[in-house]
Amino acid sequence: MLRRFAAPALCLFLLAACGGSGRQTASNNGSSATDKSNQGALRLLYWQAPTILNPHLSTGFKDAEASRITLEPLASFDKSGNMILFLAAEEPTLENGGVAEDGKSVTWRLKQNVRWSDGTPFTAADVVFTYEFIANPEAGAITTGTYELIESVEAIDDYTVKINFKTVNPSWFLMFMGIEGMILPKHMFEAYNGANAREAPANLKPVGTGPFQVKEFKPGDTVVYEPNPNYRSIDSIFFQRIELKGGGDATSAARAVLQTGDADFAYNIQVEAPVLKQLEAAGQGQVVASFGALVERVLFNFTDPNQTTQDGERSSVDFPHPFFTDPQVRQAFNLAIDRDAIATQLYGPTGKATANFLVAPAPYHSSNTRYDFDLEKAAALLDAAGWQDSNDDGVRDKNGVEMKVLFQTSVNSLRQKTQEVIKQSLESIGVDVELKSIDATIYFSSDPASTETVEHFYADLQMFTTGNSNPDPGSYMKNYTCDEITQKANNWSKENYSRYCNPDYDDLWRQSTIELDPQKRRQLFIQMNDLLVKDAIVLPLVHRADADAVSNQLVGVDPTPWDLHTWNIATWKRP
Repeated sequence: MLRRFAAPALCLFLLAACGGSGRQTASNNGSSATDKSNQGALRLLYWQAPTILNPHLSTGFKDAEASRITLEPLASFDKSGNMILFLAAEEPTLENGGVAEDGKSVTWRLKQNVRWSDGTPFTAADVVFTYEFIANPEAGAITTGTYELIESVEAIDDYTVKINFKTVNPSWFLMFMGIEGMILPKHMFEAYNGANAREAPANLKPVGTGPFQVKEFKPGDTVVYEPNPNYRSIDSIFFQRIELKGGGDATSAARAVLQTGDADFAYNIQVEAPVLKQLEAAGQGQVVASFGALVERVLFNFTDPNQTTQDGERSSVDFPHPFFTDPQVRQAFNLAIDRDAIATQLYGPTGKATANFLVAPAPYHSSNTRYDFDLEKAAALLDAAGWQDSNDDGVRDKNGVEMKVLFQTSVNSLRQKTQEVIKQSLESIGVDVELKSIDATIYFSSDPASTETVEHFYADLQMFTTGNSNPDPGSYMKNYTCDEITQKANNWSKENYSRYCNPDYDDLWRQSTIELDPQKRRQLFIQMNDLLVKDAIVLPLVHRADADAVSNQLVGVDPTPWDLHTWNIATWKRP
């Protein structure tokens, strides 16, 4: 059991590809560019513009994407599940003493002679500080949940870090890895480790160990990068300038790469399938799509967004939702969604209808769930729950409450069309639906001062895409535990936006944190998925492919579902 516990992650969790050595370093993927005279700038388009360059202070992938060009984790996973080293010198194992035999600690050896972009040496103190920043509730880091199993992080010496866990931890590789593991420079954030965290200058002009450094940043608009002169593999960098342009919409971003050739890369082209096919026919680029863990889903608000506490908090746990706490109502909404139509007519080859909340890696995919589209049955459930149109205004009501819902999502033509499909079905069974679309820069900003973020959720329904960012789904499934409810008390920094709380679900999650047997642990995650799906706590719609538009004049783009799209940007170049 201990040998399986210490094996590489995908072997541990029963995935198909277990042949990787785990000793590969990030810089080994690229070759030195011999001719850089005609490369020009690398032009990136993100229709969701970044607003902050500290990934620990934003739930938006757009901000993490822009941050990942400058900041690095200790290690990450490629698409086959092999561990790729960035700031770590070797993968911890039972054999090399990195993984403790009792499963309660892991020791990382760090690369030496690594410097931050301002020339300051990178040491174990930076890793220790990153944990202290994330764990400080006053800082309001959104990655806190992943690190809550840690008891302490200690620097054994300048290039050795030991992570001590509160109990046995089968998912020791979640911390300081991939999307949620980027290391912050202690010397830039030490004075901002508290309520003033968002005031740190490095949030807008980060100092990193990655291949590029920020030259100019206009939040909500543009980021300009240039090579990091202190990067350990500076000779392998091809591009001398990166221009990341944000804003606009997904269709125009895709067109700029696939049809006009005005850009090299467009991120997350969430565009209707027929439009993508037409754009790709121009021959300037191609759609690079891979199915990972992303699921477009509709969330119920289990609290009432229309009531306010004495201290001014809306969507408070003090006020349950007037009808979404009734499982019959949630099931009726579930039955009123035509997932097949949404997937085939809107997403095409970049999306598959699904009932599951947890879709990857493959061993965690539940076969116990199903979805149906049945408007008659949906209407019958609402009748049985006592929601009927008593005043003949076309909208169901009960005890003087009208069944009216506000349904919000980000501005995107594909999402707006998905909203329309759902609205039409719900209105056919007597639900009044008001649609709202919010600019993605605001919606995913995690700004505690904004009332239009996914965290505040001042609506009845909301829709977006996310998924587990690691081959181990532990931190992803934690998001529906009671302790993760986002609210004013934690400055809206948690990720249980629905404010759902079920002790039975929490118990399953707690068991998963100490279960070392891979098969038993897998079943615990499947049980959690099935509880969320069968009780209609969340409504998964489409298992979405990660789809980017990539110019034919760009090579080296190699997406992985377990990191950001820019994770290997050091190896991108022109043919």
